[in-house]
Amino acid sequence: MGKRSDFERKERDLYQTPYAAVVPLLPHLPEIARFDEPCVGDGDLVKHLEYNGHKCFAIGDISSGQDALDIIGTPADMFITNPPWDRKILHRLILHLCAIKPTFLLFDADWMHTKQAAPYLEFCRKIVSVGRVKWIPDSSHTGKDNCAWYLFTEERTAHTEFYGRIA
Repeated sequence: MGKRSDFERKERDLYQTPYAAVVPLLPHLPEIARFDEPCVGDGDLVKHLEYNGHKCFAIGDISSGQDALDIIGTPADMFITNPPWDRKILHRLILHLCAIKPTFLLFDADWMHTKQAAPYLEFCRKIVSVGRVKWIPDSSHTGKDNCAWYLFTEERTAHTEFYGRIA
């Protein structure tokens, strides 16, 4: 799934979100997060968050004809998703979703150090380090890219809070 491997990527970047990738996010959520999951895939992220007492209001996925870029509003307090990492899609999702509600996205940590990230970092409030994720459950190895949760909001900021790994 990363840039340093020769494995063929799964269609639509459909990688299940393992529980270990969700744990670092939990302290950064309200006691009961009311969220939408617009890139739900197999639904693992929703299961992990609901297991921890959070409430999913709506799910969607391009595979079921629900394009996250078509969302115009939500009664939820935020979006939380593990989106496709394809930059053409990811960058559009950042701007679109955070203009509606605060948005936590899980993707590669290296992104924040690239020139392409500059226009989007002004909307980034928080970065929560996850480290390497074991995307393939039966594999004995983790992915080769470190990951992070990014919180984007519509308000621009000159300051982003960074939280290193907790374990």
